[in-house]
Amino acid sequence: MKHFYFFILALISVSVSTFAQNGHKDTTSQLAEVVVDGKRSLNKKAITIGKLPVASIDLPQSVTVINQEVLRDQQAQRLSDVVKNINGVYISTTRGSTQEAFFARGYSFSSFNMFKNGSRVNSGVMPEMSSLERVEVLKGSAAILYGNVAPGGILNMVSKQPKFESGGEVSIRTGSFDLFKPAIDIYGPVSKNIAYRVNGTYEMTNSFRKEVSSKRYYINPSMLFKLGERTELLVQADYLKHDFTPDFGIGTLGNTIIPDVPRSRFMGVSWQYAHTQQTTSTVTLKHQLNNNWSLNGTISYQNYNRDYYSTERIQALADGKFRRPLGRTKTNEDYYIGQIDLTGKFKTGVFEHTLLAGVDADKYLTVNYAYDQPTMYDSINILDLNMYKQRTDIPAANITRRANTSTNRAGVYVQDLIRISKKFNLLAGIRWSYLENGAPDTFYFKTNTHIIGKGKYDQAFSPRFGLVYKPLPATAIFMSYSNSFLVNTGVGVDGVLNPSIIDQYELGVKNDFYEGLLSTNVTLYRIKNNNFTQTAAFKADGTQNSDPNLKAMIGETISDGIEVDIMGHPLPGLDIIAGYSYNNMRITKTPGTIGSNIKGERLVGTPDHTANASIFYTFATTKLKGLKIGASAYYTGQRFGGWNNVEPAKNTTPPPSRLISVAGFATADLTAGYTYNKISLLVKVSNITNTKSYLVHENYSVNPIAPTAFVATIAYRFK
Repeated sequence: MKHFYFFILALISVSVSTFAQNGHKDTTSQLAEVVVDGKRSLNKKAITIGKLPVASIDLPQSVTVINQEVLRDQQAQRLSDVVKNINGVYISTTRGSTQEAFFARGYSFSSFNMFKNGSRVNSGVMPEMSSLERVEVLKGSAAILYGNVAPGGILNMVSKQPKFESGGEVSIRTGSFDLFKPAIDIYGPVSKNIAYRVNGTYEMTNSFRKEVSSKRYYINPSMLFKLGERTELLVQADYLKHDFTPDFGIGTLGNTIIPDVPRSRFMGVSWQYAHTQQTTSTVTLKHQLNNNWSLNGTISYQNYNRDYYSTERIQALADGKFRRPLGRTKTNEDYYIGQIDLTGKFKTGVFEHTLLAGVDADKYLTVNYAYDQPTMYDSINILDLNMYKQRTDIPAANITRRANTSTNRAGVYVQDLIRISKKFNLLAGIRWSYLENGAPDTFYFKTNTHIIGKGKYDQAFSPRFGLVYKPLPATAIFMSYSNSFLVNTGVGVDGVLNPSIIDQYELGVKNDFYEGLLSTNVTLYRIKNNNFTQTAAFKADGTQNSDPNLKAMIGETISDGIEVDIMGHPLPGLDIIAGYSYNNMRITKTPGTIGSNIKGERLVGTPDHTANASIFYTFATTKLKGLKIGASAYYTGQRFGGWNNVEPAKNTTPPPSRLISVAGFATADLTAGYTYNKISLLVKVSNITNTKSYLVHENYSVNPIAPTAFVATIAYRFK
């Protein structure tokens, strides 16, 4: 499979080289953000996530945009289908595979780093792809713009917008494992000043995993109001209900994945469930003050709740025997967000300024319920499920505890892009951030008592500096430095969970060739975290921890890496996406005492290499007009699951490694489609080589990737 991937990558390189030798003359067109849209590689428009109305070539940061045509051509079913096209962003899982997890440069895209239409969004659900216009990723530091975010980057999902023209699409998608998904998208004017759009879908599917299923309902209405020549108001809402089977995968024997266990084997029980609902409403006001200044404001409300009851972590003895644990939780979250941005352009002498000034604030309320279900359910053998008679009853579980927590955040920021000359741009900015974790309020139902803990607040300034040198109008060399303040949420094992201070350095080159038809970008980075925090493996008493909210600070880490991107539309009808990334994130400083992590060890969950390549070609002028063919390949390098090792006591035999080694793997997809007038048909076969590998989260979930599968979509567009 690796050979197949490199064949695809080589084919792309040959195509690019041939075009470079025989193609168009060079040009001085400027590079904006890299936009993978199937029609052009570059777009001079500023993007939502960057906030500044400037081209990306003038900024010391990397931005990638996956547009709707790529989502459509690849029949993206989940967000993971989209981000695997973004170089350096890789896919993982969570406990019980209850949501998708994404990482970049060694850091997780948690709820802090996930946005929709510019506002933070809960990552506890798998978002719906059919309603999206594009997905934007801003790599590297975004702390000055968005506050308390991890340093790997941020991801923003942009919904389809209302239009002042009538049209829409109806489609049906079907595929392996009984997939059935009808969808509708309609839009049009209500009047000359009001437009609407409604997206909706229903999805039902089983899985290659026995007894695993999923059912989803989704609707996304929106209205656009033109309040004047310079003012518009956008009102958006969406509702997603997702009922599915939690799945902890195939488990391990100790810290070893057993390849002989069939990937279809389900280790849970037929009745386990997760019911999630998420409702979001967002109002955005945009006002153009004059030709140089604009004011944007957004308010958003989000409600999320989850009801969960399931068997959990699968870690068997050497003979395969294993006692299945039970977990029962219920969560409700309310999230309120507001932000105002002022952007403008002006001059001071010979210097040209593009200024951003803004404020943001949000309030996050969480209610968690604990239950008294049995901690153990029954015994099974993961190597032979027929060894024991399995239980089928649902144990009673009564609420024992309700925990209320709150988080308040606020920030004020200023950023100025100064054009010193035609060849030099200077970016400077600073943000003040405030975060308050309210006093936790825990109510115990059996004793009818309240316990109120202590609240905590932190504040800090985060500076950012960058320099861009443009030896040619279409070439930019940039360097940047940022310092950010990351408040670590959760509860520390020792009761203390201090914030992390992060320094990030970037050096890169951006190039735009052949009238914007081809772009190549190279970025080097280093991220230094003075105290990295992760879920604790053990509680303070030394027992195994099952609470993802319990955290441990492991010491200083450094993440070094390189990212290379090639994207474009070098020939009519031909679209390419290719990339390679290397990352080395390791522990660089620890106390060195018994039980502390080992200096120099690579962090779990971070692959050393990733790569992606995709080619799509649409016939436009021959007898095959309307035919589309495509091939994609993706590679994820070797990485570790489990937990990082710790220093043993002196003069003792070192304990077995806690790392679960996962070999690198490659997958490849083939696509073919045909469009005739208003009707289109797309068919994709994914993982054509039937590669077998796993997504591993700590030592809780070892989930096999899907085998060879197909998906087909037939759609009718109308205007």
